[in-house]
Amino acid sequence: MRVVIQRVNHADVKIDGESVGKIEKGLLLLVGLKEGDNLETVKKAAAKISKMRIFEDENGKTNLGINDVDGKILSVSQFTLLADTKKGNRPSFIEAMRPPKSKELWEAFNQELEDNGLEVATGEFGADMKVSLENDGPFTIVLDL
Repeated sequence: MRVVIQRVNHADVKIDGESVGKIEKGLLLLVGLKEGDNLETVKKAAAKISKMRIFEDENGKTNLGINDVDGKILSVSQFTLLADTKKGNRPSFIEAMRPPKSKELWEAFNQELEDNGLEVATGEFGADMKVSLENDGPFTIVLDL
């Protein structure tokens, strides 16, 4: 599992020009599931993200978690995060988990985040989405499990 975590001032995902998921301050999560990932993997990722201290305190130190700043999550499934670019010029996605299992695990991941006390907005699995954001910092982390 690979998750690109972006600390944002706001983020929005649209399908056909219509907003389907939107947050203000919080984290935009681009989520890629790979073959071999399972419920244990998504539980571990959700727990890690919910406790990650990547928001600044009053002294400018990254000591606060998302719940400390009343932040929200925007979770977007993105299989292209598992691209293998070692050979040639065309990425291979052989390591990416196929639907419907990947959809089930992405939904389980979002539920785990909610179970950890977070408010979660989402994109739509498998849809052609347009994601816009204002990265705060910029602050971007890649979580590989």
